[in-house]
Amino acid sequence: MKNKLIEIGFTEYEAKAYISLLASNPSTAYEVAKNSTIPTSKVYEVLAKLSEKEVITVVEENKKRKYIPKNPDEMIDNYKSKMDNTLGELRNRLKDISKDKDLSFIWNIVDYDYLIDTANRIITETEKEVLISIWPEELEKIKDTLIKIKENNIKVAIVNFGKTENNLGQTFQHPIRDTIYSEKGGRGIVVVVDSKEALFGMIDNDGNAQGANSMNDGFVAMAEDYIKHDIYIMKIVKRFEDLLIEKFGENYFLLRDVFNDNEL
Repeated sequence: MKNKLIEIGFTEYEAKAYISLLASNPSTAYEVAKNSTIPTSKVYEVLAKLSEKEVITVVEENKKRKYIPKNPDEMIDNYKSKMDNTLGELRNRLKDISKDKDLSFIWNIVDYDYLIDTANRIITETEKEVLISIWPEELEKIKDTLIKIKENNIKVAIVNFGKTENNLGQTFQHPIRDTIYSEKGGRGIVVVVDSKEALFGMIDNDGNAQGANSMNDGFVAMAEDYIKHDIYIMKIVKRFEDLLIEKFGENYFLLRDVFNDNEL
C-alpha cells in the first residue's frame, strides 16, 4: 500500500504518516512519529506537506495539535480530480507548442505493446472516421476502443482477416487470409484516422512487431489507399465471385500475380 501511495506522488515518509493516521486518529505529531517510525526531527515537516496537499486536517484537542486523515475515498477523488485537470491543461499546452511541428516525421515502432497502444491512442483521438485492416489477434486488443468511439457516431470500416464482427463497424471479411499470411510471413495491422494520421505494423510468427506511425501526407494517403483498395476489391468479389471462379478456376490465385495478366 505504501508503494502505491508513492506511485501517486507521496514521499515514503508521507505515505507512512498517512497510513499511520488511518490506523489511529486523531494523533499528535509525536504519536505519528512513534507509530510510523518517522524520525521526530522530520515528522512536523512531513505533516505540514500532507496538510498542504489537503490529505490531512489539523485540529486542536485539549490544547494539543492533532492530525486527522482525509477519508481514503475523498482523498483519492480529490487526487483524481486534480490530476485530470493538470493533465488536461498539459495536453492543451503541449498541443500549442507542437502546432508548428514537422508533420513529415515518421516514428519507427519495434515493440508489440507500443504498436497496440499507438493504435488505441489514434483511434481514441479520431473525430470523424477510422479505416482499419487487421487480424483477429490485434482486433481483440482494440475492440474496447472501437466500442467506445461508436458512442460518438464515428464511422468505422474494417478489413478483417478473421471472423466478421459487425458490431464494431462496417466489416469486410478478407477472402484469402491464408494466402496473405503465407506471402507476408505474419499478420498486418493498418489504421488510418480522419485522413490525418496512420499506423502500419507487421507481427511475425514469434510475436515480434515492426511498424511506423506518422501524420505525413504521403504516408497517410498510402495507408488509406491500401485499405480502400482492399475494400473495393472485396465488394467486387462478393458480387462477381462466380464469374471470377469461372474465369480463373483453379488459377484463382493468379489474381494476385501483379507481374502477369493471365487467366489460365
